[in-house]
Amino acid sequence: MSSRTTVPFNRDSLEQILKRRFFYAPAFEIYGGVSGLYDYGPPGCALQANIVDTWRKHFILQEDMLEVDCTMLTPHEVLKTSGHVDKFADWMCRDLKTGEIFRADHLVEEVLEARLKGDKIARGKSAETEEEDADKKKRKKKVKEIKSVKLDDAVVAEYENVLAQIDGFSGKELGELMVKYDIKNPATDGPLEPPIEFNLMFETAIGPSGQLKGYLRPETAQGQFLNFSKLLEYNNEKMPFASASIGKSFRNEISPRAGLLRVREFLMAEIEHFVDPEDKSHSRFDEVRDIKLRFLPKEVQESGSNVVIEKTIGEAVDSGMVDNSTLGYFLARIYLFLLKIGVDSSRLRFRQHMSNEMAHYASDCWDAELQTSYGWIECVGCADRSAYDLSVHAARTNEKLIVREQLPEPVTVEKFEVEISKKKFGPKFRKNAGVVEKWLLSRTQCELEDFAAELAKNGKFNPKIDGVSEEIEITDELVKIEKVKRTEHIREFTPNVIEPSFGIGRIIYCIFEHQFWNRAGAEERGVLSLPPLVAPTKVLLVPLSSNQDLQPLVKKVSSYLRKEQIPFKVDDSSASIGKRYARNDELGTPFGITIDFDSVNDESVTLRERDSTKQVRGSIDDVVKAIKNITYNEGSWDKDTANLTPFESSSDA
Repeated sequence: MSSRTTVPFNRDSLEQILKRRFFYAPAFEIYGGVSGLYDYGPPGCALQANIVDTWRKHFILQEDMLEVDCTMLTPHEVLKTSGHVDKFADWMCRDLKTGEIFRADHLVEEVLEARLKGDKIARGKSAETEEEDADKKKRKKKVKEIKSVKLDDAVVAEYENVLAQIDGFSGKELGELMVKYDIKNPATDGPLEPPIEFNLMFETAIGPSGQLKGYLRPETAQGQFLNFSKLLEYNNEKMPFASASIGKSFRNEISPRAGLLRVREFLMAEIEHFVDPEDKSHSRFDEVRDIKLRFLPKEVQESGSNVVIEKTIGEAVDSGMVDNSTLGYFLARIYLFLLKIGVDSSRLRFRQHMSNEMAHYASDCWDAELQTSYGWIECVGCADRSAYDLSVHAARTNEKLIVREQLPEPVTVEKFEVEISKKKFGPKFRKNAGVVEKWLLSRTQCELEDFAAELAKNGKFNPKIDGVSEEIEITDELVKIEKVKRTEHIREFTPNVIEPSFGIGRIIYCIFEHQFWNRAGAEERGVLSLPPLVAPTKVLLVPLSSNQDLQPLVKKVSSYLRKEQIPFKVDDSSASIGKRYARNDELGTPFGITIDFDSVNDESVTLRERDSTKQVRGSIDDVVKAIKNITYNEGSWDKDTANLTPFESSSDA
C-alpha cells in the first residue's frame, strides 16, 4: 500500500512534528521544564488509549485475565521485603569538579561507541548519516566532537565485546572499565568518581506525622502479589490463572534522556501469570508454536556477538533455549501484539538476560527490544520469576500465599522442619525469643535446607532478622532442622510467576520511529503510518469547499461515523485539500472522506487511503462500512473496497 521514499530517517524532523502537533511536550515547559517528565496532548492521549485498549483485548479478554487497579503509594515495609529498597538502583558517577552526574553504564556505552565511530571514519569505512550528524549537534554540550582516530583491531574487538555485554556489568566492573579505557567527562575531560549506587524510587511520607515511610511504586507488580489469595478465591481456586494491571509507575532516573524512552513517570501494563512449578506447560501453546521469532540468546551475547538466531517458538522451547512453554507462549503473544499496534518486525528481537544480569531467583528472562535511532530499546520484559515474590511476602507477613490441591491419592513427602528446644531457646533470646521463633517457622524450604547445611557444617548460623538489632546466633543446641517424612492428602505449593511487563511510553516512541517516513517527490511532507486500529483519529472529513450546499451532507456523514463509533475530524478550513490531507498524514489519520458537489446529487463520497493515496468512490454506507472493517475487523483495503469505484484525483498535490 505504501509509497515510502528512501529518504534517510531524520529524528529531528520526526520530533518536530510530534511536538508541533502536540503528541507530547515537556511538562512545565513555560517554567523551564523538568527533565524526564512529559505531557501528552490530544493525539498522544488518543494513541495511548487505543494501544491500552488493544492490550486489554489482546491479553486480558483473550486470556481470561483478572484485572486489578492497585494504589501507587507503597509502604516502605512492602518494598523492603520485595528487595526494591536494597537493590532497585542504577550506578552513577559524579564529575569531581563540576558536580555533573552521569549514569555509569550509559557513559561507558556512549564513549566506546563514539570511539568506534571515530575508528570507522579514520578507516574510511563509513561517513556519518544526516541523522547521526543532527544527533551529534544536539548533544554537543555533553559529548565532544567524534575524533577520527584509528584503533587497533584488538581494541575494536574488545570495545565491541564490552558493548555486547553492557547490561550485565556490576558497579565495580563499570568502574574498572572507566579506569581501563580512561573514560572521563566527555564534555570537559574532567575526572569522575567511581560509580556508586543510586536508588531509583521516589520516597515520600504517608500521613501527616511523617512516621509511615513510603514510596511511589516503581512497578505495578507488588499489588498483584499481595492480592494473590483474593484473586485465587475469585478464580474459584483454579490454577493456572493470570492477573493484570495497567497504571503509572515512577523511577527517579539519574540522567533522563532520549525523550519518551527514559522518563521518571510512565505507564506500565503488567501481567502476573501464576503457574504450578511442577507443570509450566501452556494449554494453548500449539496455537503459537510455528511463529518465528528473532532471538539473541545469552551465549551469543557472552561471546561478544549480537547476531540474532531465527527459529520458531516451538523450536526454542523444545531445545531448552526458552525455559518452558508458558514463557514461550507469552513471547509469541507479545510479538503478535507489537505487530498489531505498528512495530516493524524486522526491527524487533528478543534478547535473553545474561547469567550475570539475571535476577538470582529467575529461571529465565527475555526482553523484547525495538531498534531505533537511539539503538536497541528494551520495551517489554518477560521473566519466569519462580516463586520469589509470593515466598518473600509470605515469610515477612506470616500469611500463606499458597495453593491447596486435593490429591487423588495420599503421598509421602519429605520436608525440612524446625524443632525448637524451648527450655534453652527462651532464656537465650529473652525478649527477642518470640520474634526469632516466628522468623524461623516462616522460612521457605530452600532457606531451611541452607540453614540445615550450615548447622551440620559449623554447628551454628547467624541470620539477620528485621526488628532485632543485636547479632543473632542460632546453634544446634537450640534448634534441629531435619527432613521429616509425612503422609499428605492435600498438596500445598507456592505458584511460580511468569511476568510480561510492558513500558507503554517506550513502545509508543518506537512505533513513531518505525512508522515515520516522507512522501515521494515531496520530502518535506512527513507521514505517520499508524495502523488504523490505534491511530488517534480514523477519518478526516473534508468538504470540497465552504459552500453551504455541502453542509447537510457533512452532517449526515458525521452522523454515520458517530453511530459506528469511528473517531473523525472535520477540516473545512480554506486550505487546499492537499494541504488538509498533508496535515493529517502527520497525525497518522489513515482515511479521508471528501464531499464534493457530485455528492450532493447522488450522496456518493470519495475515500482516500493515507499511505498509497489511492482513492475510491461509493455510497456513504459502503464507505463507512469499509472503514469500519479495515479498522476494527482486521480487514484490508483491497478486499473491503473491491465493491467501490477507483477514483483519480489531483487532491494530494
